[in-house]
Amino acid sequence: MSQADTLILLCRSGFEGECASEISDVVAAAGAYGYPKLEKGSGYVCFHIQGGDAVDLVSRIRFDDLIFTRQWFACLPGLVDLPPKDRLTPLAEQVAELPQCAEVVVETPDTTDGRELQGFGRKLASALAPYLRQHDLMLPRKSRAKYRLHLFILSGREMFVGVAPVNNSAALPGGIPRLKFPAAAPSRSTLKLEEAWHWFIPRDQWDTELAPGMRAVDLGAAPGGWTWQLVKRGMFVTAIDNGPMNEDLMETGQVEHLREDAFTYYPSKPVDWMVCDVVEKPARTTAMVIDWALNGRSRNMIFNLKLPMKQRYVEASRCLAQIREELDAAGIRGILRAKQLYHDREEITCWLSL
Repeated sequence: MSQADTLILLCRSGFEGECASEISDVVAAAGAYGYPKLEKGSGYVCFHIQGGDAVDLVSRIRFDDLIFTRQWFACLPGLVDLPPKDRLTPLAEQVAELPQCAEVVVETPDTTDGRELQGFGRKLASALAPYLRQHDLMLPRKSRAKYRLHLFILSGREMFVGVAPVNNSAALPGGIPRLKFPAAAPSRSTLKLEEAWHWFIPRDQWDTELAPGMRAVDLGAAPGGWTWQLVKRGMFVTAIDNGPMNEDLMETGQVEHLREDAFTYYPSKPVDWMVCDVVEKPARTTAMVIDWALNGRSRNMIFNLKLPMKQRYVEASRCLAQIREELDAAGIRGILRAKQLYHDREEITCWLSL
């Protein structure tokens, strides 16, 4: 079996540089060496491992620790100039060099051109899976395989095929949950909080971690996109914003609207959730989150860090490191994770659970 020497990392278009910088640091910290290749706006990064094993790296490095990577997999060099009349044979030859899998996931870059390839990709995968099983290159469908097979399509003639651990990669193709905008929600920002829950809270824990009757604070709430999600889960919400809230939300009886500054408001007693989507410098949001954590104002917090135009990875890393350092110094244990979500733009979404 040949050694896979390439990592493919899927990311938001325009954030290839941040994705490349992050994986370069993480790979080096893991004791491996390599270099990224990227094209701005492509929606993915190729990272070539020098004298190392990419399959080993995607097993050792924690996928959840990556901020700018939505999905990843280890593979052999990409296939180019695939013959239109027989793509299956060269694809199968590479699959034979990889750990066996029980399912194929088709992915394309999250770009306009990439989305146009999704129909073609589904048809190709429907032919590839039985072909691989026929040649004993793929496990039966219900097998509990350690790895998942990824088919990443750039065009009808250029593709990557690779593997990622089932328990150390995104469960959904491309790491993108297909969420439908609820017509009753006051703003599209509502999808950011719903997606954050999908990323950070295991689905089988929603009934306990997002339980009816919990109390939440939404900082910078107006017009109520994030408050709507909290109310939908049966929570009672204190919405902090000088702007107006959606009238339908206020009629639920679950929302108290206070026209106060999000950065100076404190609840009279601890709450279960604090959420914050305020447009502010990331350093100020970070300081506010630390203050809430050190004073025990909320057990769970989901907040967005709006990134600057330059040095976005550096600024995100600095803010997260500051939170960890302050909590460690105070002897407070917690989980801190961050991800640039599909519904994010120039920002990352963070979850702090104490």
